[in-house]
Amino acid sequence: MHALSRVVQTGEELPDKRAYCVLVVDDDPSIRKMIVAALKRDGYVFFEAPNGKEALDLMRKEQPNVVVLDLMMPILSGWDVLQARELEPALRQIPVIVISANRAPEVATAVDKGICAFLPKPFDIGALSALVRSCLPLPSLRSKTAANGEAEVPAC
Repeated sequence: MHALSRVVQTGEELPDKRAYCVLVVDDDPSIRKMIVAALKRDGYVFFEAPNGKEALDLMRKEQPNVVVLDLMMPILSGWDVLQARELEPALRQIPVIVISANRAPEVATAVDKGICAFLPKPFDIGALSALVRSCLPLPSLRSKTAANGEAEVPAC
């Protein structure tokens, strides 16, 4: 599937009855496909990116509600995405779940960059589903931030 294509999935309804957008970023197409297939029952709209450069482009353009991000990728790594995210207020509003086979102490740096969660590979898809749901922005938070004149929590 091309990175810029939109995959609309139907399934159980989410709390505020609208589709949430999940950006899945991994250089391994089989992992992206597995994540999308496993989460489709939750009713998400998906975007996919095979590297950090395309991920940043999609984050800026589509404003996904959650990003599932691998760290080790070609062209632009997940680390680079996290650094760019730190510098752009609109991107900082997007929750990120890091998935990685890397279990080195440097992974703690990802937590310092404000990620929502870290899930080591190989991971349980049920755990990922629960993390995606827990990282979704709450409708009340969207209303509150918009009312305060702050950047609204993104919604595709």
